Amino acid sequence: MSSPVNSVDTVPDTLPIRRSKRRLRPASWRRTMAFWALMGPLAFGLLIFFYIPMVWGFVLSFFQAQSTVFPTVFVGLDNYRAMVSDYYFQQSLVTFALFALFIVPTTFALSLGLALLVNAASFLQGFFRSVFFLPTAVSYTAASIVWRMSLFNGLPYGLMNMLIGFFGVAPISWVASVNPPWYWLVLVTVRLWLQLGFYMIIFLAGLQDIPRNLYEAAMVDGAGSGWMTFRHITFPLLRNTSISVLILLLIAAFQAFDEFYNILSGGNVNVARPPLLYLYQVSFGQQDFGHGNAGSFLLTGVIVLFTLVQGRLFGFGSSDR
Repeated sequence: MSSPVNSVDTVPDTLPIRRSKRRLRPASWRRTMAFWALMGPLAFGLLIFFYIPMVWGFVLSFFQAQSTVFPTVFVGLDNYRAMVSDYYFQQSLVTFALFALFIVPTTFALSLGLALLVNAASFLQGFFRSVFFLPTAVSYTAASIVWRMSLFNGLPYGLMNMLIGFFGVAPISWVASVNPPWYWLVLVTVRLWLQLGFYMIIFLAGLQDIPRNLYEAAMVDGAGSGWMTFRHITFPLLRNTSISVLILLLIAAFQAFDEFYNILSGGNVNVARPPLLYLYQVSFGQQDFGHGNAGSFLLTGVIVLFTLVQGRLFGFGSSDR
């Protein structure tokens, strides 16, 4: 007598479960389709324009590929050895070192100073953030052309020559001058104007993450709100933010191309060539894709090595702040 009752009792319990599973299947299918509709084009673009060219370039770096993008003769590591011993590639690394020596500490100090000023502003803080961040939306190519053709064009009516003319200084050929190398001023100022606001926003995020009660306790102890609080509270608590900014600045200096190409083209482009510009000339100017790809992967290794060493030296990612 108990078996019919049990069978009757179990039927209503199983039916809603089966129906719920049937109801969930269309919703799950719709979520899957929506995911691939959004991510599919991105994944396809990365595959076609990033991963396949990267793998193909790595393959070409082991072959002789002169005036062709298809491997012809396998040469092993000869392209890498030739690029390491290439005098012009070594000079391009020296150019990077000089550029990084100028741009990294200057951008770090000025962006931190701007962040401190904007963070301390009692009104129009959003306005100042927007004003300093807007140059990051400008194309590097457009800014480089403006710097070369208008601000530092070397003619008497150029803006910089007009400014120094008020002090009785003769016009300077900013881009063409090699001795002294005034073109460094043009290169550094355009990069500084373009990226200063971006790193200011990063420092602002770090500043706003510092608890306010620490400053209140410092004021109670008589530390004040100037250099003492910056030295003992603000800067130590910006440690991870500062290391991140330094790493990003170093990687950005390695990737310098647009300002060098557009400002120095037709003049001193061979005098100051960063690694990317030299590899561009080897690959597309000389049509030597084997050596060019070998140099690009060597440069990638150098960037990764510098990043790891810098993060290790400064203890990036450690739990203590």
